[in-house]
Amino acid sequence: MAQDTGAPPEDRMVSDKGPFKGLHNGMSIASKAMVAAFVVFTVLNVELAGKLYGSIRSWVESALSWYYISSVVVLFFVCLFLMFSRFGSIRLGDDDSRPEFSNFSWFAMLFSASVSIGIMFFGVAEPLFYFDNSAGWGYPNNPFADRLGHTGLTPERAVDAVRVTNFHWGLHGWAIYTITGLCLGYFAFRKKLPLTFRSALYPILGDRIYGPAGHAVDLLAIFGTVFGIATSLGLGATQMAQGMNVLFGVDSGILTQVLLVLGVSVVATLSAVSGIGRGVKILSEWNIILTIVLILFFLFAGPTQWLVGFFLNSLGAYVTHFVPMGFWTASEPGDVAWQGGWTIFYWGWWLSWAPFVGMFIARISKGRTIREFMFGAMLVPTAMAFIWISIFGGNALHIEMNAVDGVGSAGLIEMVNNWNLGGTLFGTIDGLAGGGALTWIISALATFLLATWFITSSDSGTLVVTTILSMGNPHPPKRYRIIWGGAQALVAAVLLMAGGLGALQTASIAAALPTSILVVLMAVGVLKSLMEDPRAEIAHGGFAPDGTVLDDDLRG
Repeated sequence: MAQDTGAPPEDRMVSDKGPFKGLHNGMSIASKAMVAAFVVFTVLNVELAGKLYGSIRSWVESALSWYYISSVVVLFFVCLFLMFSRFGSIRLGDDDSRPEFSNFSWFAMLFSASVSIGIMFFGVAEPLFYFDNSAGWGYPNNPFADRLGHTGLTPERAVDAVRVTNFHWGLHGWAIYTITGLCLGYFAFRKKLPLTFRSALYPILGDRIYGPAGHAVDLLAIFGTVFGIATSLGLGATQMAQGMNVLFGVDSGILTQVLLVLGVSVVATLSAVSGIGRGVKILSEWNIILTIVLILFFLFAGPTQWLVGFFLNSLGAYVTHFVPMGFWTASEPGDVAWQGGWTIFYWGWWLSWAPFVGMFIARISKGRTIREFMFGAMLVPTAMAFIWISIFGGNALHIEMNAVDGVGSAGLIEMVNNWNLGGTLFGTIDGLAGGGALTWIISALATFLLATWFITSSDSGTLVVTTILSMGNPHPPKRYRIIWGGAQALVAAVLLMAGGLGALQTASIAAALPTSILVVLMAVGVLKSLMEDPRAEIAHGGFAPDGTVLDDDLRG
């Protein structure tokens, strides 16, 4: 390790020679051992691992659903408070710092790194599941619709289906990412602590963040990042393989999925090596442009006027039911099973990804004010998600409601009941385009987008892991970006071949419990630190620290 020369603690903890030069020795070894141990344990006995992880998750869902619901609601209200509080004018950085990226680039990167793959996978299938009323999985498909008496396959149930999907992909989830990103960005750029997860706990742990407690916190963040990315790569590869089958007749089995994981990961690693300002930014911007093209096709190839009205109706339903949905805790056995399988699963998924997405959002947000950060990171992606779900899911619902052989007979709901969730996107494209060349072109665009979303999630995850291991270096050593980019691909490929991807996804969701505790503590820590920030008093009262009155143009 480097000699103590008066440098900051994080610099003294980074090795200056040897195989881990530029990284923290102990963390590098421990992180690799942790990843290897979980993969080996899962692969050696997938059934046992699945039962163990499943038991933990089931216990969390049954015993602690109230805690997850309460935590997410609290985090949302903390975000709301910060958005409109006197702290809003404080910058994530020095008072004269300004954003590194344009608004468009910033939004493109934060959306690409977070929900992109997930919303491509679930954006059509989830509304269809909630619209169905067969209760084929042993619990109600949509207890919120049932409680309103919307039990038939009607337009009212379709609106309920989309507003529940919006609930799971909307403000509650983004509040988790936003508060995590704010805490990390505030302590890294304003308080000059390392850009690592441990730094957000400084108000609580003090200098102990540089010891075993801090190492444990960062290892938990690495666990969530690596396995969160791996499971998402698996989901993306499954759907991409179905796209390849539609386009070229390629078998969509495991071999194709593994080859897709490895091939796309090579591009993702090259993007990570090029850095945020080049590969990651450019790919993210093109993702948004091509996504807008795909959205416009779905909007104008489908029933445009109906879709616009449907979007407004579902948005109104979401706003109307926002508070009751957020606080609802199921009590009936069927409702409990549904809430555990969907809402608690989603809150756990958002929480398990919080270290990765929060740190990436923080990394690209230096120089923004807290208010600007809160509005941009919470509201803009939520609006994008709502548009996506209403147009993509809305088209699928419209196809099922107007099926020639009766409502619900178009085949898309059947795909969902067979758990072919990824196939519903291509089934909807075929229903809109009517087969032929147009279907092929739009399916190709969707498959290409899956690949690029895949890339931007993976390269962001690689940068986050290597940034943590280098104790907050925003430009971690390139050779380790290559190593960890390859490691994420290898983990996903091995788990796909062994059939253990679902087990690891379950483990990641179970790991969201300690992550949730850390995120809540981080929120407490940032509020405590903000109240002690002199700039907050200047912004609020117009007084400098020495008591002199500031001119209006100097106020926050």
